[in-house]
Amino acid sequence: MDEARYREWFPKVKDLIWKDLPQYIDRIERQGHIPHSEVIPKLAALGLYGCLVPESYGGLGLTVKQYVPVLIELSKMYAGLRGYLHAHVSASKLLEFATDEQKARLYPGVASGKIQLGFALTEPDNGTGIDISTTATRLGDIYQVNGRKHLISNCDIADYLMLVCYTDRSKGPEGISVLLLPKDAPGFTWDPVGGLMGCKGAEHGRLNLDNAQIPAANLLGGVEGKGLHHALEALEESRVFIASTSLGTAERVMELSLQYAKERVTFGKPIATRETIRTYLAEMATDIYALRTMLTDAIGKLDRGERIPAEAAMCKQFGAEAVCRVTDRALLIHGGVGYTTQRDIERHYRDCRINIIEEGTPSIQRTVIARTFLDGYRFPDFGGQL
Repeated sequence: MDEARYREWFPKVKDLIWKDLPQYIDRIERQGHIPHSEVIPKLAALGLYGCLVPESYGGLGLTVKQYVPVLIELSKMYAGLRGYLHAHVSASKLLEFATDEQKARLYPGVASGKIQLGFALTEPDNGTGIDISTTATRLGDIYQVNGRKHLISNCDIADYLMLVCYTDRSKGPEGISVLLLPKDAPGFTWDPVGGLMGCKGAEHGRLNLDNAQIPAANLLGGVEGKGLHHALEALEESRVFIASTSLGTAERVMELSLQYAKERVTFGKPIATRETIRTYLAEMATDIYALRTMLTDAIGKLDRGERIPAEAAMCKQFGAEAVCRVTDRALLIHGGVGYTTQRDIERHYRDCRINIIEEGTPSIQRTVIARTFLDGYRFPDFGGQL
């Protein structure tokens, strides 16, 4: 999207986020589900489902730099809706690797919100990546698929799930492919896995594939063996998006903490005059500034078409740790009232904990970071970055 259109469009997004969508927070918190029949048309009206879909297919064609502020604002307002939109938009990233026929068939519906997406990678009985056990066997015009996935966001409403599976286990990592799993595929069912601590709204269910039948035409890109490469590249971008949501939540609780510190009076003085409170605020601001700086670098590299496995993992990991520190200090500043539902701090504190495990646990991020540098990656000379 060109900058002139973006400057007109983004204020409308902020109005939707802050003036319209907050009406659903209490209902989602009570029921644990997003009222999709009401929310989908509102998001679709501003083209939010097609943030990363090319304009030639009816999407917005946003750059990463343009899309990230959407996630930041949603995270400030309500993480449950952020998680729901994130799951769809990040899954749409995989369609970059689709065939022309697949793009023509899916992109317009994805952009309009008529086709909802999800990403099915994680399994209940195995690690992620080459340790997965879900297997697809080609039988003429279909793949017969067996296996289980769990904690799959949007599985209740997704028309297609980007299913990562082995199509030839003998080839190891080169035998992993992505299949577009339709919601009505024979042999496919899903079950809920229970309520969440925070970030409520989207379903995170368990997929059951018992001789499930997926059309061979739904092999992403039309070529077997590219699935792991596609998934990892998509995860790089998605991890930067998770870091952006950490930034949004951190900035919001910082704003709330500054306001409360000035308003709350003890022993005749606002608590903002207390050295301990000022120390908390300074530490929060430092974490936020560091995360903003990391994201600026990573986003610039993504928009230049660079691969950033280490930077994405570092942003995701630091962001998750930073937002937990920031919300910890926000709770300390608010004291007992912050532990009640009278204040948004309680909800933000719960919601941001998903950032630690979303798109890979800390051990996975550290493995990716260390492996990238052990394989020879180095930062450019600092002077060349200025």
